[in-house]
Amino acid sequence: MIYLESSTSNLSPEHREIRDAVLKICERFDAEYWLEKDREGGFPTDFHLALAQEGWLGICIPEAYGGSGLGITEAAVMMQAVVESGAGFSGGSAVHMNIFGLNPVVVFGTEEQKHRMLAPLIAGKDRTCFVVTEPNTGLNTTQLKTRAVRDGDHYIVNGQKTFISTAQVAEKMLILARTTPLEEVKSKVEGLSLFYTDFDRSCIEVHEIDKMGRKAVDTNQLFIDNLRVPVEDRIGEEGKGFKYILHGMNAERILAAAESVGLGRAALARATQYAKERIVFDRPIGKNQGIQHPLAKAWMELEAANLMTFQAAAKFDRGEECGVEAGAAKYLAAEACFKACETAVLTHGGYGYAKEYHVERYLREAMMARIAPVSREMIMCFIAEKVLGLPKSY
Repeated sequence: MIYLESSTSNLSPEHREIRDAVLKICERFDAEYWLEKDREGGFPTDFHLALAQEGWLGICIPEAYGGSGLGITEAAVMMQAVVESGAGFSGGSAVHMNIFGLNPVVVFGTEEQKHRMLAPLIAGKDRTCFVVTEPNTGLNTTQLKTRAVRDGDHYIVNGQKTFISTAQVAEKMLILARTTPLEEVKSKVEGLSLFYTDFDRSCIEVHEIDKMGRKAVDTNQLFIDNLRVPVEDRIGEEGKGFKYILHGMNAERILAAAESVGLGRAALARATQYAKERIVFDRPIGKNQGIQHPLAKAWMELEAANLMTFQAAAKFDRGEECGVEAGAAKYLAAEACFKACETAVLTHGGYGYAKEYHVERYLREAMMARIAPVSREMIMCFIAEKVLGLPKSY
């Protein structure tokens, strides 16, 4: 595996230990492993289980429920290492949901729910998916149409969801559905309820979406038909699910930013190594400023984004409002990641277009960071309103 020496420059000794331990696991899954996954697809079950067996899937879950009780900062160090190892977003996305996804259960679940729901996730027995986005609502979450109607000690759920990762392999799902019609609520953020329940394939039709990259982790459209969800699988109060789901969004954006920096570093490390070794006109191409300057600029942009990422993580762990920092980190990291991956391909010249050099895979995956989990444009709108005091535009 190829790494940049600068990757640990800002880490504390404790965080360096986390990084080293995670990278040691990742070394068993080299670049050729992920290249094969990119070609053939198939969830990286062995990789997922390797991290689970060492307890890493519970890094953010309190010790009382079997986790490590660490913060988003430590989770960011972990996820950045996974992606930077060469696993890219294929490796990161295989465990991403397990790291932050059940934060609403940790914060708002009952003691019974925490003990029942969290332990199988930490052990790698349960894989879960985040079931929120719908075909006709996009980021306008308050307009979700999927309905959950109370029927005795169950809810009956019907609707459609889209861009749902790992639905091909998940045993569980965290799903947001409307329990009170929109026209009957006083506020548009009311009437949505959150459930963590079985992914019952007898009631859920799963259609995989063929996509540009990250083939190892499936993305899907779901058709839900009369799914019965026990009342005891509802998280918190009925109608308060939108508030619960928001609680995990800053954490997700921070982790996405950390992973984006990791992917950019992976690409930059390969490009730098290639620039040292590739001889053209009797000299290494890395001696040319036309090669040096774009690589140097990519490094600076990644490091700046990384500082914002860990500033946001520190605020999150202190319990401070960090929406602005989390959004800015995700934006800056995604842009720096894309530029680094593009630069890596161009540094390799024609070989950058060849799969065996890996950087074209990183570039394809980098596009995802600019789109999800929130678009660049929505982040800029948020910053304009909350920081600059401009009128709300959406």
